Amino acid sequence: MTRTISTTFTVVALAVFKPFGLDAWQWQAYVHLVAMGAMGLFICMITDIILKYVVRMPRSYQKGSSYIIRRNLWFQFINTPLVALGICLYRHFVMSGRVESNQLSLFNFIETLLIIAFCSFAIGLYWRFKFRSKYLTAELEETRLLNEQLSAKSQKPALPQENILTLTGTTNENVTLNIDNLLYIEAVGNYVKVCQLCDQKVQTDMLRATSKQIENDLQAYPMIVRCHRAFIVNLAQVEQIVSNSRAMQLIIKHSHDAIPVSRSNMAAVKEAINAM
Repeated sequence: MTRTISTTFTVVALAVFKPFGLDAWQWQAYVHLVAMGAMGLFICMITDIILKYVVRMPRSYQKGSSYIIRRNLWFQFINTPLVALGICLYRHFVMSGRVESNQLSLFNFIETLLIIAFCSFAIGLYWRFKFRSKYLTAELEETRLLNEQLSAKSQKPALPQENILTLTGTTNENVTLNIDNLLYIEAVGNYVKVCQLCDQKVQTDMLRATSKQIENDLQAYPMIVRCHRAFIVNLAQVEQIVSNSRAMQLIIKHSHDAIPVSRSNMAAVKEAINAM
């Protein structure tokens, strides 16, 4: 539907301004416009295939507005010169009999490219605004629901048990912590920073280890998940989730640090919140 609307917009624009000598064709001009529109839709299909298998950007409505906008920019970058080339060839082989200036040339390609680029830019602004507004609204609503889940589950009484764990690094150093008081773990070079709550104060300890190693040690605790390549967070210690069109962040209790959530880890974070 998106490609059909975009192609129709371009055809209407060509019908209004009548470039390429279309005004010399009388009623046949509309036949040529329909043919160029069909060719444009076919080239759009080819561009989608290139994006999916070559650029590795398949069409998806689940990856948020930033991905969709970025993919549409790639689409226009690839599709616009292909459509311009297709129209130039159509002008040369079909329309040059009556309008000699339609014969294939570098000037005609540049002229066609500029016209199609202008149409792509205009329709691209429309789709950018439409998708950005639509998915930003959806993301904000989803964030609101996740915050409600966190708030409801934080009010449940904690189980009376001690989850004491000792994290060991690649040296003889280790960090002992109560899992319930763990806030988050951050990868810092060859070390990890363990941030926990001790006597109602935030305490940080440095341990020479990899975040992957620590993640493996914490696999038994489903509320502790990786939210970013540099961060592992205890969802039970998340005070609030904030989200915008660019990113999602987790605001940690007590420290009020804002921990980023990467796109690749967002699904795992949401799943863990639902399972809490």
